[in-house]
Amino acid sequence: MTEIRLILCNQLGLHARPASKLAKIALKYDSEVLVSGNNKSVDAKSISMIMTLGFPKGTELKISVDGPDESDCIEEMKELIENNFYEE
Repeated sequence: MTEIRLILCNQLGLHARPASKLAKIALKYDSEVLVSGNNKSVDAKSISMIMTLGFPKGTELKISVDGPDESDCIEEMKELIENNFYEE
């Protein structure tokens, strides 16, 4: 299992577009992918589950990936989040 912790820095936090982008990445991989923060954890392959988190800007996210392609998945998610979901 590989885990990373990142701070949400995009202006609107984890709304529909970023949730969709995270889920799209997670769905490409065979690994189990979880998004966690504020004592909540959801399956990253579900846009609706990610959106239930409602994380605002400044929230610390934990991405956990477990499976055969975890390193590729986590790197792609890290790049997306560090680049503010390419929104700004």
